[in-house]
Amino acid sequence: MNRRRREYGAYYHLVAELRLDRDRHLNYFRMNAEQMDHILSLIGGQLTRQTTNYRQSIEPKQRLQVTLRFLGTGESFTSLAFQYRLGTSTVAESVHTTCQAIEQQMMALQFPRPTEDMWRAIASTFWGKWNFPNCLGAIDGKHVTIVSPAHSGSLFFNYKKTFSIVLLALADADYRFTFVQVGDFGRAKGLSVPADFPLPGSGVRGPMPYIIVGDSAFPLKTYLMRPFPGNRIPRWR
Repeated sequence: MNRRRREYGAYYHLVAELRLDRDRHLNYFRMNAEQMDHILSLIGGQLTRQTTNYRQSIEPKQRLQVTLRFLGTGESFTSLAFQYRLGTSTVAESVHTTCQAIEQQMMALQFPRPTEDMWRAIASTFWGKWNFPNCLGAIDGKHVTIVSPAHSGSLFFNYKKTFSIVLLALADADYRFTFVQVGDFGRAKGLSVPADFPLPGSGVRGPMPYIIVGDSAFPLKTYLMRPFPGNRIPRWR
């Protein structure tokens, strides 16, 4: 079956048609063709494999497309292997290699190390656009279910009674991600957060800390604000 990849594989037929339909391409890959080509121009060299007399190598673009489909939908490696007429191990290797290449070539470009000036600019936009002062971003997280690593005990066991790692992401006032953290712990003070600054219109009151905002799943901290607990809005007298 896999030897007839060029006759029936999704890469040579379905994906080729999708490039002619921008909306369906975006729906299938969560990305338009121009964005995909841009990523390929950055990481294609790391995805290239040598063709031999015994085996035709898988094109870098096909490796990228399989990876984007996996990341966009969570389809299993086995399902993707059937669609693209690839070996399951080839799909797995493609996903791992492509993700590693994206991290190496694009992480510093897309997520530059935060600076105090960057945080001040974000806070200024939050104030101007959302009328919220001293805000560095909105945070949310997701539990990514995993198979418990060997000899890890209850380290990855969560309150939902599954094993997972936590993905945290911080977004600015324009909904753009500015910082991501996966599977480990961090502190806000390690992110070059600016020194406390007086709130707009606060007069003679002292400076206040810069903060991030999150939902009720997060704890209340000096650097993190969350809603009041419960479903009722408190009444002020």
